[in-house]
Amino acid sequence: MKPLAGHSRSAGTGALCVLAASVLWGTTGTAATFAPEVGPLAIGAVAMGLGGLLQALAAAAQLARHAPRLRERRRAVLLGAASVAVYPLAFYSSMHLAGVAVGTVVSIGTAPLASALIERVMDGRRLTRRWTTAAALGLLGTVLLCVAEAGHAADGAGPASVAGTLLGVGLGLVAAATYALYSWAAHRLISRGLPSRAAMGAVFGLGGVLLLPVLLATGAPLVGSWSNAAVGTYMAVVPMFAGYVLFGWGLARVPASTATTLSQLEPAVAAVLAVLVVGERLPAAGWMGIALVIACLAVLTTPSPAARRRQRRSDGPARAGEARGTAHPATVLLPGAEADGG
Repeated sequence: MKPLAGHSRSAGTGALCVLAASVLWGTTGTAATFAPEVGPLAIGAVAMGLGGLLQALAAAAQLARHAPRLRERRRAVLLGAASVAVYPLAFYSSMHLAGVAVGTVVSIGTAPLASALIERVMDGRRLTRRWTTAAALGLLGTVLLCVAEAGHAADGAGPASVAGTLLGVGLGLVAAATYALYSWAAHRLISRGLPSRAAMGAVFGLGGVLLLPVLLATGAPLVGSWSNAAVGTYMAVVPMFAGYVLFGWGLARVPASTATTLSQLEPAVAAVLAVLVVGERLPAAGWMGIALVIACLAVLTTPSPAARRRQRRSDGPARAGEARGTAHPATVLLPGAEADGG
């Protein structure tokens, strides 16, 4: 199936939404350091739990309107919700053990590979050479950053021990897998005709409910001081609620594999903030890793000459179709992933 007129512009808007969400998410690790008495499980539960419930509350009308269709797609909803519940617990524990920079880079930097595998198995989606190049750059950057930080820890100069770094990397891989799963589930719901607010509200709202017991068991320090409460409120409202609203808009326009690759901007933002605000130190190899992550984003988001030529060719017929009032079905493809079988 060939992209129709306006789809590259729609995909560009979707990419910008995902990138904006990634910038907001990149602040979470640094924000968590301002509440040192609050453990990573409580931080994860309040951020994703309350943020998810806010998503459901904001989408209440659409959830009610589309409840029958959500029940028909309950497997995708349940898979996404379970992944939403696991992700923040693994993600914030990874940052707690391995440091903000490494935990974020591993969790987000390896998500595109998990997402690609999921889409290949579940959707039969083949990946283009351009997407593979971008993912390889992002993965290489992730590996460089992790190796640099592990060596930093071995020298006694880093924020974590070698064992803690390795365990944090393992939990980061769990976070990457669950991030890819809930992104795929939400995109599956949206691509089946559900509005993004209804799909995201269902997945994140139910995920928030699943996180409530964890919040009740571990969240007492959040009300122990105004600063802790402010951190919890910020995490739930800004990066989680607002960020995932933007992410939902992006998923309505680009495939999940593209969205997870674009979100590799998050670890670069997190690493820079960890150095500038938290005081973590990155060796030269770590900065090279961040540069490769940024290069990955440049490769993925810059339109290829072939794509620009196709867009110019399609603009004329599309405008004629719009003048006749012809509606075109949406094809959600960025340069990076293609669906088998048209």
